[in-house]
Amino acid sequence: MDQEKTGKFIAACRKDMGLTQAALAEKLGITDRAVSKWETGRSLPDASIMIELCGILGISVNELLTGGKIAMENYKEIAEKNLADISELEKDKNTKLTKAEFFIGLSGVFISLIMVVCGLFIAASEPFVSIFLCISGGITAIVFEFYAVLLERDSGYYECQNCRNRYVPSKKAVIFSVHYGSDRVLKCPECSKKCWHKKVITK
Repeated sequence: MDQEKTGKFIAACRKDMGLTQAALAEKLGITDRAVSKWETGRSLPDASIMIELCGILGISVNELLTGGKIAMENYKEIAEKNLADISELEKDKNTKLTKAEFFIGLSGVFISLIMVVCGLFIAASEPFVSIFLCISGGITAIVFEFYAVLLERDSGYYECQNCRNRYVPSKKAVIFSVHYGSDRVLKCPECSKKCWHKKVITK
């Protein structure tokens, strides 16, 4: 997938529709800076707005990802290639989020441990400072782990071990679920069974 080619195609289609970057951004509920990044090939439109963007520009998602108009005889072949490219992009993105989740979680544990150890070390001479450090260490751990769990949720899907359905659960369900590592006990929206769900990177 050529991001620069796709960006130039978006710019050309936008101009054909008589839209400025600001006007297109307003229709999509985003900033014109985001549109500028697409058109210069620095990023791709998020999957959640691709269909709406294509509707505004009068093109198909396959044409958007290909970076040009597609002849009908080549449509199936190009569509399959684009699906493979999207899957690879999603895998890369979710892998990066997983690494960020691990780093944040580990950092939270490390920082909170240092604060608690320091607090205990000075407990005899500075009791109030000691209490403050221990409480702050606990709060730090909770905050870091909270954000790590949110990153875990956004870095892929959870697979129901009963029906094999893969989906993204609500933030509340993930935060308050029983878990072992990144696997969690959740209620599947497909089969409605509450069981262990395995964390997976792609759908």
